[in-house]
Amino acid sequence: MKKRKKQHSDSPLHRNHNHKKHTTNKKIHSHSPRSTPHSTRSQESGAKSSFEGIISVSGKGTGYLRIGAGKDDVEVSFENLNTALNGDIVKAEIAKKKGAPASGKVVDIIRRAKVGFSGTLNQDGNVYYLNASDSKMYMNIAIPKTELAGAKVGQKIFVTITKWDDPKTAPIGKVERVLGQPLENNAEMEGIALERGFDESFPSDVEREAKALEAGAAADFAAEIPNRRDFRGTTTFTIDPEDAKDFDDAISLRTLENGNFEIGIHIADVSHFVRKGTALDTEGYRRGTSVYLVDRTIPMLPEVLSNDLCSLKPNVDRLTMSAVFTMNKKGEVLDQWFGRTVIHSDKRFSYEEAQKVLDTKNGPFYDELLTLNTIAKELLKQRFAEGAMSLDQEEVKFILDDAGKPVRVYKKVRGDTNKLIEELMLLANKKVAESITEGKGKGKDDRIFVYRIHGDPNKEKMADLAHMLKTMNYKVTLKDGVIPRNELNAILESLDGKDEKGTIQTAVIRSMAKAIYSTGNIGHYGLAFEHYTHFTSPIRRYPDVTVHRLMMEYLEGKHIGKERWHEFEQICQHSSEREKYAAEAERASIKYKQAEYMESRVGETFDGVITGVSEWGIFVEEKETKCEGLVRVRDLADDFYNLDEKNMVLIGRKYKKRYRIGDHVKIKVRAADRDKKMIDYVLISENGTNKS
Repeated sequence: MKKRKKQHSDSPLHRNHNHKKHTTNKKIHSHSPRSTPHSTRSQESGAKSSFEGIISVSGKGTGYLRIGAGKDDVEVSFENLNTALNGDIVKAEIAKKKGAPASGKVVDIIRRAKVGFSGTLNQDGNVYYLNASDSKMYMNIAIPKTELAGAKVGQKIFVTITKWDDPKTAPIGKVERVLGQPLENNAEMEGIALERGFDESFPSDVEREAKALEAGAAADFAAEIPNRRDFRGTTTFTIDPEDAKDFDDAISLRTLENGNFEIGIHIADVSHFVRKGTALDTEGYRRGTSVYLVDRTIPMLPEVLSNDLCSLKPNVDRLTMSAVFTMNKKGEVLDQWFGRTVIHSDKRFSYEEAQKVLDTKNGPFYDELLTLNTIAKELLKQRFAEGAMSLDQEEVKFILDDAGKPVRVYKKVRGDTNKLIEELMLLANKKVAESITEGKGKGKDDRIFVYRIHGDPNKEKMADLAHMLKTMNYKVTLKDGVIPRNELNAILESLDGKDEKGTIQTAVIRSMAKAIYSTGNIGHYGLAFEHYTHFTSPIRRYPDVTVHRLMMEYLEGKHIGKERWHEFEQICQHSSEREKYAAEAERASIKYKQAEYMESRVGETFDGVITGVSEWGIFVEEKETKCEGLVRVRDLADDFYNLDEKNMVLIGRKYKKRYRIGDHVKIKVRAADRDKKMIDYVLISENGTNKS
């Protein structure tokens, strides 16, 4: 049996760990995540305290709990994990003895991070087991012969754990699906999605309901249209990515006699089709969101809805929920209206097509696009004047061949048309949230709502960010533990055209709180909005469907009793979790494809920028493809290098060569591992020779 790392036992069911205490190497990286505890109780010397939070577990089977800002992680030994796996929410006891570091013991698993694991089916004698692709899964999963579901040794499979009562023995699992052969594109992408609870196929009852809606659509539309405000005679179009299949939003524009404009932001009325209590609604809630992997979209709703009945396609009538604003050229909202509508889109633009019309000043709906672009730029100015952060990150786009192999990777370009749509969607989300909040009873909170909130930055992370920026020669100050937004924006705006732009943007975002859904409104720090929600993407986000339902209840004068408020609190919590898992799946698919792209370019040289430093190496991102890899310290043979953690720099002992975040380097691809989603680089000297 192949063993990846030293095993503590001869059993094939233990992997990647020994039971000896070990310390992790410290690393300084522009995007090192930190766990946030759900709750803590202060500790006293010699006492035990209870803690609930997210546990991080290494591939060697050692856990770490972050128990509070400014405190060291508490280590949980393998013997005290009590079956906890990486990312699980756990309850733990923290013991603190005088003169010794705190230690942890997991006493309960509150929620598992994963529903299952993908990997390769192996056999050792009469024992079948899953060798998981997830390097943080420290135990192989035993699979009884009766639970193989036809899987053959060597195949890529997806397995769920059915029993794991004793942490001293291996978990027992069953094969849920045979995915194919390892490193086959479809097998790998499907495995990434399934591990996080996303499936391309829908339950049969969900598909039946979707087909029934399709069959009755004509009669339903005919009956529904008279009850709605009719925009079918108003110029309307959509602007979306070239490869988009579902169109959530459309924009209408009408010039008024006084020179002002009526701008309609029309959103697919998914709530009309997806009703509470249906199988469609249950499945939409379970998924929480659509997922966008490199080579596919896994929709929240069946294609009958997402790509047809709810999609705002051109030249057909569509039912919508709309935010309609009377505005002037300064971007000021003079009047507003919200409600159910019907539209007829005149054209489907891609971002590139609409941008070409603006750039050449010629093409369909040029006047409308120009007006909307002018207003959008005013809205953008207003946002930044009020303190909004400039947090747009560079994204990569993959061109794949028929087998799913990446043949080209490049950075997406954001033009005016991208920003035009973004600003109008932000306006709609903001104004919807404001309208609900302002409609509350005087002196009391008598309305429940789903907000999109973004809290103040973590002061510890802000201090780390300030230190990193200072080492890169950017001047910043800390006021009440936070870098002022105007200072950060000035730095971010100065980065255009600089190679370290992506690195610094990522570091800034990592210093911020995570945006989540909540029924309690604290505003949105990054956008500088007091009220904000998600109203504009109900085809792909379940919270938006909920916002539509709540809005209609309030517009119809209904009241939602407090006995129902817990429903919406649960929707917020669940949707925030599903969003996190979707983001993980998307990142994993990108990392896999980047490794696959570089796998066929071993030996080639590229220009890179250092994104992180650690005791064991330098993290480097290739400039054009953003493929990040590691240059290992052991491959820097020109000197012995030590980490200066305070100044975030790797320094050669003899020649004092320095490597710090933001430095430009030339790299050669040494190796790439799709299974581990890792790329190894070596540095190239000025004369083209290896520094290893």
